[in-house]
Amino acid sequence: MPAGESARGPALTAFAVLFGILALSNFSKPLEIGSTTGFVFFGYRLQGFWNTVVAPLFGAYLAVMAIGIWRLRRWALPMVWAYLAYVAANLVLFRLVGPPMPGEGAGRVIFSLVYMSVALGIPLATALLLRRRSAELS
Repeated sequence: MPAGESARGPALTAFAVLFGILALSNFSKPLEIGSTTGFVFFGYRLQGFWNTVVAPLFGAYLAVMAIGIWRLRRWALPMVWAYLAYVAANLVLFRLVGPPMPGEGAGRVIFSLVYMSVALGIPLATALLLRRRSAELS
């Protein structure tokens, strides 16, 4: 392998970067004053104090997870599985207790399906790739 080329491969590299970007997004949630884009925690959109506390904590979790994926650390795998479980629960609970989704018809359904596919697919693919390469994880 040439010097500087990643042992992670392009998929895990991309997933680590995406989780890093998501971490930055969570860190910025408390800065979005007057916005309706607060952090969603187990179905509830947080605002005020709780958004200021919980969003950066999840940002830190995702940042650590992204670093673990980037460095191919064994401890990143259970973090990804836990995050996948959280995302699945959050998607279900937000539909049950969150505000009604705006819009009607096929456009909303298509958006929801694409969103759920990406939200679940990226951590699932990351977990499966890390598990497949478990012998290489340090």
